[in-house]
Amino acid sequence: MLWLYWSLVALMGVGVFGAVIPGVPGTSIIVVAIALWGFTHGFAGVWLPLGVAIAIFILSSAVDFLATFWGLKKAGASHWGQVGAILGLIAGVLGFLPALPVGGPLLGLLIGPFLGALIGEFLYCRDLRIALKAAIAVIVTTLIGNIIQGFLALGAVIVFLVTTWPLGS
Repeated sequence: MLWLYWSLVALMGVGVFGAVIPGVPGTSIIVVAIALWGFTHGFAGVWLPLGVAIAIFILSSAVDFLATFWGLKKAGASHWGQVGAILGLIAGVLGFLPALPVGGPLLGLLIGPFLGALIGEFLYCRDLRIALKAAIAVIVTTLIGNIIQGFLALGAVIVFLVTTWPLGS
């Protein structure tokens, strides 16, 4: 079972990186890995790390949304910019943006909200400088949100390691 433990810890490491990289599953991978460990051990001693991982999964989802929303508000964007960013995110997720030569859909997840906020805000205020400020705020706060999500994911892995260490060695 030692190989399974360390394989799942490695999978959780991928989840930590996924929490930082847009469009790659992060905390959900960690939740699944902890649940798999719990399943193989009758969930003995896994409820705490599983509960923490699920809470972090929910919190990470909120961070993702709130980072973009807060960035737009801080930049003084209107509701048009906010709606544009959301529509751009959906377009990026669903692949409705033109194919990009580098980065593909992952880059589309950043470019979509950027273009959406830029277009939405420009339609509202007709000032390219203000619209560009809102669009840049989306990118900056999204990246900050991803870094926060990475730390949260790392916290979930640390809780798992601390609470299961004797079982895994």
